[in-house]
Amino acid sequence: MVCYQCGAQVGKAEQCPTCGADLRIFQRVLRISNAYYNDGLQKASVRNLSGAVISLKASLKFNKYHIDARNLLGLVYYETGETVAALSEWVISKSYQPDNNRASVYLDAVQKNQSQLNAINQTIKKYNQALLYCRQDSRDLAIIQLKKVLALNPKLVKGHQLLALLYLQEGKDELAKKTLRSAGKIDTDNTTTLRYLKEANTRLKEHSSGKKKDQSDDLISYQSGNETIIMPKRFKEYSLGATIGSIIIGMLVGVAVTGWLIVPSVKKNSQSAAAQQLLTANETIAANNQTINSLQEQIEDLQNQLDSIEDSSQEVEVAISAYEKFITFCNAYLSGDVVAANEAAGEVDVTQLSSNAKQAYETMNESITEQYIELQYQEGYDYYNSGEYEKAAKALQIVADSDIDYEKGMCAYYLAQAYRRSGDLELAVPYFQYILDNYPGTQRAKTAQNYVN
Repeated sequence: MVCYQCGAQVGKAEQCPTCGADLRIFQRVLRISNAYYNDGLQKASVRNLSGAVISLKASLKFNKYHIDARNLLGLVYYETGETVAALSEWVISKSYQPDNNRASVYLDAVQKNQSQLNAINQTIKKYNQALLYCRQDSRDLAIIQLKKVLALNPKLVKGHQLLALLYLQEGKDELAKKTLRSAGKIDTDNTTTLRYLKEANTRLKEHSSGKKKDQSDDLISYQSGNETIIMPKRFKEYSLGATIGSIIIGMLVGVAVTGWLIVPSVKKNSQSAAAQQLLTANETIAANNQTINSLQEQIEDLQNQLDSIEDSSQEVEVAISAYEKFITFCNAYLSGDVVAANEAAGEVDVTQLSSNAKQAYETMNESITEQYIELQYQEGYDYYNSGEYEKAAKALQIVADSDIDYEKGMCAYYLAQAYRRSGDLELAVPYFQYILDNYPGTQRAKTAQNYVN
């Protein structure tokens, strides 16, 4: 332990030998911080993540330099889908201890994954959009946005809770319960999740008890002596014709039952001789079948060996074909032909490649994809400026399918304009609406609003 006043190493001494500072209270504070950290660690190990957050925050309140507690708090935030909060904790941890800190590993794992960062960015935007829809009482749109959020980040507990709350408001109690169970698998003792789940169960119980009550409305009961008689409210009186019909039906049923009991015994004697002959024939057939089965097993064994040889040959042919297409892709990549390389990349069967070849393919494919998207965007932009709007829409649609926010939404804007100028208003409106939803307050949004109106 180091002295809080002068920074000297003091071990377990209660007074600093260098500056004379009293360390007893400081040591007690450190013990309390460690106790909260151990409590948070135990809760996190059993997936009581919300409880772990409370304990770890308490630990950091007593000792903000507790690196292990701060790193664990970041991991808990990351597990509940709060990636931004997790990154904040790890950055603070690294600033306190730049060297030999696990936070550096966590930060590198997240920041070097560009696709994950893009997903985090999209998650934040869509979640904020869902909150805006909730404030505007547009529940259907909010539910759609939250489903997109959970598709990008299934661990976002707040997203599950908000979606369940919307389901409860819509009266979809079963869906709310299912959503809350998904949240409970991530964070077992989250009080908000448990409160919503209790409400959903209460509603479902009320609905089921209401149905049982409706069914009991058709019954009445009265007391006869010490016995309670239960009977239907309404009963039907049968006429004389109905009574005679019932008697006739009873007679027919009696005849049928008699015939069913007597006829088998009569036929039994006549069929006994035929049964004996059938038994002898079956024994002969069984002996022949045994011989046939033995031969059939030999045939199947030979056929399996032949199929195994054919399968091995086909696997080799498939692997050779995959590497031939991979070589075609490499040649196109090395020659700088972006279009050809992009087409060739789609034909490569990555599952047939070795780990090194697969890694090389992924690196080159990522580079080619970026160049291809940039080329298509520039080509669409040039077509748009030259007035060839149909060609511009075709090129820009390829970019939008890959990244609709390309060039900060300019791709979506030019695509909408290209569809509008080419006369396809039905395809233009969704992209103008996307500009309105995601880039409000810009000149593009004002222009888009005019066209949408």
